[in-house]
Amino acid sequence: MSKLDGYYTGGTIHFVINNQIGFTTDFDDARSSNYCTSVASTILAPVIHVNGDVVEAVVYAAELAAEFREKFNRDIYIDMVCYRKHGHNEGDDPKFTQPNLYSKIDKHPNPRDLYINDLAEHGQLEKEMAEKMDKDFWKLLQDRLDSIKQKPLPYKYQEPELEWKKLRKSTAKDFESSPKTAATKTNINKVVKALSKYPDDFKPLRKADRLLRNMSKMLTEDKKIDWAAGELLAYGTILLEGHDVRMSGQDVKRGTFSHRHSVLYDENNNSEYYRLNHLDNKQGKFRIFNSLLSEFAVLGFEFGYTLAGPNSLVIWEAQFGDFANGAQTMIDQFVMSSESKWQRMSGLVMLLPHGYEGQGPEHSSARLERFLQGCAEFNVTVANITSPANFFHAIRRQLKRPFRKPLIVMSPKSLLRHPECVSSIDDISKGSFQELIDDENTVAAKKVTRVVFCSGKIYYDLLKYKKENKRKDTALVRIEQLYPLPFKQIDNIIAKYENAEFAWVQEEPSNMGAWTYILSCYRNKTLTLISRKSSASPATGYKKIHLKEQALIVEKAFHFESKRNINIKS
Repeated sequence: MSKLDGYYTGGTIHFVINNQIGFTTDFDDARSSNYCTSVASTILAPVIHVNGDVVEAVVYAAELAAEFREKFNRDIYIDMVCYRKHGHNEGDDPKFTQPNLYSKIDKHPNPRDLYINDLAEHGQLEKEMAEKMDKDFWKLLQDRLDSIKQKPLPYKYQEPELEWKKLRKSTAKDFESSPKTAATKTNINKVVKALSKYPDDFKPLRKADRLLRNMSKMLTEDKKIDWAAGELLAYGTILLEGHDVRMSGQDVKRGTFSHRHSVLYDENNNSEYYRLNHLDNKQGKFRIFNSLLSEFAVLGFEFGYTLAGPNSLVIWEAQFGDFANGAQTMIDQFVMSSESKWQRMSGLVMLLPHGYEGQGPEHSSARLERFLQGCAEFNVTVANITSPANFFHAIRRQLKRPFRKPLIVMSPKSLLRHPECVSSIDDISKGSFQELIDDENTVAAKKVTRVVFCSGKIYYDLLKYKKENKRKDTALVRIEQLYPLPFKQIDNIIAKYENAEFAWVQEEPSNMGAWTYILSCYRNKTLTLISRKSSASPATGYKKIHLKEQALIVEKAFHFESKRNINIKS
């Protein structure tokens, strides 16, 4: 990654403390290459191999590496060959697996003694003086420690730390409702105007030009926004408020499903035009990078980027939500738990395309259940959003709150172009994020006999059936934010529809999706499940079976019997 535009650091010094074993694995069992630093050859980075016992050689290697990095702004490696004195840990006996090696280590003098003997042999230091220097040094450390205990020194915060100090930790009350996230009409109009233009000497691809014209008509004449417009308007208005926006992932410049087109390409010379970097002279910087095919590495980089400062919007998008599987270590070890483990906040946004559309088990599920399983202590936000305006507000909310939380979005695929999945321009110039959206198509609450709770794309399948069959007795309630779950709003819905039976409908199998999480939150409420049957695979690989299952789920949502879960079988 080190030479790629999106991840260039100006050179990194890689200092390898090479103890020659990995836990209890000998090096000849651990790699195929001669050196653990052989990977450096892929970026033509120099490697300095140095004996850890030779103190001055190690110092020289470090100085040389620092000068090289400063001069050439390139990566360089130091391979310091040394050993582990006590094996894997001090309570272990390393001779179980390396008896010969540790017999030699037991008899081997430590680097300090070797250095003192070397200096003494060359007449540069007497052993008595070395011992005195050692005692004086330890005494200095102890005196400093005692002094600090009595009178702690004031800590001077660095500039990035001062930015974090302007924020605060969240409380439970913060999640009862969302702050106002509407953008000004002036800023909205600026973004709308910029999205419709490109330089006179720039010739975009015909398909891209047609998309631009269609978007321009939709925004300026119809006063409507689809998902792509809502997303770009969110980024644009954030930029106009002085914040930077950074995004990376596979094919993110155009979007996996060719909806975003944040960067246009000239069909004659392949030059790039960044549509969101031409809004205003004082705007923030929009940076977007098509990433390498390593979810683990890229998500880790973006998470680290969010820790550097709280004032940029940082987004990672998976090509399909399932691809987050490759980054699961980063998700579990860092994204979900960093505030609990290290008190470090992060505003990282993860967009994970999710939805059952017959594309098979590898392209259907972002494994919503895994994220919900890791939710606790208000550590993250998990959302499955159904309207462009609500997505607009969710994105803007990331920088509007006086604290930072990662946002995981079960991002749409087919909804990107769904004719029903549109919002009004007015919806983004006022209001805030809606954690729950009630049904607007019912006659009267007392006449409703069934309430269907759902989340995400399946809402539109249910809505289509409801309209076609003129079902006024069933209310469709969308839970847009699954964690933190909007308990007050849900309780209000339950109280409102007092004569109704309640169901949770999901596309995912019953052992996946949000069902077990919802059930754990409402154990005392009779709630019928309508879903696919439990499965080891997230989805079927056959389009016909998928369509049959989907139709049955939708039909059963309007004909369920209370207290009886309905699992659709292929």
